[in-house]
Amino acid sequence: MTAKIIDGKAIAAEVRQEVAERVQKLSVQPGFVDLLIGDDAASGTYVRMKNKAAAEAGMRAFEHTLPADASLDQALDVIAQLNADPNVHGAMVQGPMPSGSQIDILELQKAILPEKDVDGLHPENQGLLAMGRPRFVPATPAGVVELLRRSDIDPSGKRVVIVGRSTLVGRPLSILLSSKGEGLNATVTICHTGTKDLAVETLRADILIVAAGQARAVTGDMVSPGAIVVDVGTNRGEDGKLIGDVDFDQVSKVASAITPVPGGVGPMTVAMLLRNTVFAAELAAS
Repeated sequence: MTAKIIDGKAIAAEVRQEVAERVQKLSVQPGFVDLLIGDDAASGTYVRMKNKAAAEAGMRAFEHTLPADASLDQALDVIAQLNADPNVHGAMVQGPMPSGSQIDILELQKAILPEKDVDGLHPENQGLLAMGRPRFVPATPAGVVELLRRSDIDPSGKRVVIVGRSTLVGRPLSILLSSKGEGLNATVTICHTGTKDLAVETLRADILIVAAGQARAVTGDMVSPGAIVVDVGTNRGEDGKLIGDVDFDQVSKVASAITPVPGGVGPMTVAMLLRNTVFAAELAAS
């Protein structure tokens, strides 16, 4: 068996085009800010990528950066300015915090107005998601669901196993996929570092989603033949190239469909962040 490749880059392009069309219908230009603290090269590159994507969709991306030794009060002051600025519709904080920083990123996420929290990480938005009434769904979980939907993969009634329980991906994705609704309604199991016999769980999956944060953590013998595999991981291999949390060479010979790294979930994260931002602008204009 050779797995079908789920092309996240192509699907993300569709979503971004739809976002651009929604932007054109607005009487205001959506404004987006990804607050960057520190000078981490990877984080800086990612912020610039999101800003470029926002501009291509017709949005205005405002740049806000703080030094690595910025205090919590300094960061909160910037967020207060963003909250008060009517030209900013979506705001987020780029994680992780710099090494040695005393700032708890949750304190910053809590300070962003829930109506501008396009990252979907404010406790109010997390709570609405848990209640089945989502406002902003975190971009990566939303991107995974959209990838499945646009690939004609229906999780309803299926057994979904998620490897990873982070507040960014695993936990909100488990809530989302187990919720009532079109393209949802799955029976979800979350696995993590405390899970015994991980392969026993992953082999039960009709749809296996891996966000373990560890390169090639899932190998071919851990996947049921014909399963659908979504790789959320992004790691650097010894050669510097991006690799996922799934051993692609092995698993692609077992699965019926699989997302590649790069070109799978990554582009969807940016696309869904833009979709959240245009939705925030629509809410503000209504």
